[in-house]
Amino acid sequence: MPYQNLISKHVWVIETIYQRKKISFKALNERWQRDVDISGGEALSKRTFDNWRYAIWDTFGINIVNENHGEYRYYIENIEDISQNGLRSWLYNTFCVSNAIASSQCIKDRIVLEYVPSGQQYLYPIIEAMKENKVLNITYHSYWKDEESNFDVQPYCVKLFQQRWYLIGLSTYAYYHKQEPRIYALDRIHFLHTKDETFDMPKDWTAKEYFHGCFGIFANRETEIQTIKLKVLPGQANYIRNLRLHKSQLETECNDEFSIFTYQLRPTYDFIQQILWNGDNVEVLQPLSLRQQIAEIIRNMWGKYCNDTPATQTAMESPQELT
Repeated sequence: MPYQNLISKHVWVIETIYQRKKISFKALNERWQRDVDISGGEALSKRTFDNWRYAIWDTFGINIVNENHGEYRYYIENIEDISQNGLRSWLYNTFCVSNAIASSQCIKDRIVLEYVPSGQQYLYPIIEAMKENKVLNITYHSYWKDEESNFDVQPYCVKLFQQRWYLIGLSTYAYYHKQEPRIYALDRIHFLHTKDETFDMPKDWTAKEYFHGCFGIFANRETEIQTIKLKVLPGQANYIRNLRLHKSQLETECNDEFSIFTYQLRPTYDFIQQILWNGDNVEVLQPLSLRQQIAEIIRNMWGKYCNDTPATQTAMESPQELT
């Protein structure tokens, strides 16, 4: 049985039990046989199911157990782990989506996906290099400089943010090596080669600490963690409430007119962009420095839009007016 096909079946078992909370093996088997795309219409043996339970624990860290009384139903013992923001949780959720799409070929024209320029072709070799602490040689196109450069980098970690993969690594060049690791978007890497050279991973460096208090990918250590308060209109508050902007988010006030959300984070560039993305549904209450920064950006935007005619537009003359 192909590995990918087996994983799909494991995901089906997890998702079915997760959705039903508790389910007997008989009821599980009936649902299994009805889902012909995954089962082929064949019954699931108890022995196979038990083997899958052990494999699911090894792969996803999800423990499926039996209540051992009454209807002898199966349930997920550590169900809270599925909602946690960790590697196993992400892996499970990714497989769930992949499995749902793969088993829905009959309606594939009704499933609209988004292209993600994540440079995924480089993700595997980067992870492999991280395992062995090997130096990478990359050719990188910086949008800020609009040029390509080739250099060596020590890969510390990778991070997924807003559908893009990023490499966090320390340049081997003496000047940059004395500084903190830098961020490289995988979709801007044009060449990558794993070298035989190895490096010593700092024992006191962790990705969790590096991104502590950060909203996204910008880990500006010079920007202090601050208490940030946002006033959000009711409609938008529902979205922010269900999909938190940051793990430190707390809703400290809620009424019919607005909600107040409080954060403990660094007001970096990507967080400012997120605030602006919400338009006039969100107002920064504190700190004053962030409120003033947002106000200055809005003033600059207004300067570009206060006239109906763009400043760079050249007046067009009709053929009759040409001399």
